[in-house]
Amino acid sequence: MGFFNSIFNLLQFNKRNWKAIVLCLLTASVFWCFNALNKRYTTTIRFPLTFDYDRESFIAVQPLPSILTINVTGIGWNLLRRSAGVRVAPLTISLDRPNRIKKIVGSTLPGVLAAQLSGFDINFILTDTLHIAVEPKGTRLLKVTPDIEDILFRQSYGLTSRVTISPDTVRIEGPVNLIRALPDPLSVKLTQRSIDEDFHEAVKLTFLDDALIHRTPETVEISFKVDKMIEISDSARLMVINAPKNSWPFIERKKLPCRIAVPERSLDSLSMDSVRAVLDLKDFKKGTKKIMPTIHGLPAYSRVLAIDSVTIKF
Repeated sequence: MGFFNSIFNLLQFNKRNWKAIVLCLLTASVFWCFNALNKRYTTTIRFPLTFDYDRESFIAVQPLPSILTINVTGIGWNLLRRSAGVRVAPLTISLDRPNRIKKIVGSTLPGVLAAQLSGFDINFILTDTLHIAVEPKGTRLLKVTPDIEDILFRQSYGLTSRVTISPDTVRIEGPVNLIRALPDPLSVKLTQRSIDEDFHEAVKLTFLDDALIHRTPETVEISFKVDKMIEISDSARLMVINAPKNSWPFIERKKLPCRIAVPERSLDSLSMDSVRAVLDLKDFKKGTKKIMPTIHGLPAYSRVLAIDSVTIKF
């Protein structure tokens, strides 16, 4: 009982006793930790990885490996520092001809990395293979054209001027195989919808592999005029051109009904008396044939919405 009483008396709440006990435990823990960390251990560590190559002349077309898993032996202090990521410089693999290297087998790396892992012995590389995808850089000058067919107007509105683009040339830099495959000229699409007024905007040049391509400039200015299109139903006088010699074609009518759309700002210049439905009989042989006439004499940027074909007989 005397022994247990002594222990009980020692553990009784007394500031001096508890401070001494905590200090003893802390001191013992520190000595044990220092002693343990000075021993050698074997463990597996994930090391950050980088590649050294001429980045002015080459570009990675796929993300390069950034982690290398290695089984190493070393002093506990070094292992702790590496595992905790404290002041850890990445391992570096040099690539003299990066476009000729497609993969690096892990088993070939201990000799390459040994000098960078001072304080460690490399037992083996757990990462089996590092896949490399690097290509030479190339440059091209491409003409830039607007994709008119993709312009989406509000109903009853339409294009009433030439589409201008500035600048009309762009410098492209990126993986040589990728930029060689780009079309020339390069078509620029507009994503705006329901356009109902004159257009002037900067449009960003985008590509399928956008992150790999550097372009100068990055945007182009596209401009064009837009107007409301007024529908008109009327008739146009038929006109025959290039008729065969010594022949008299039979035409079933003299005027042809048509439906047209004219820019609102051009209505004052429209005269249906000057509009003609032209039948071109070049290379026409004897017989009966239906021909679709073309309308001439409309204001610029007018559209023919509907017109009938004409039957010709010789």
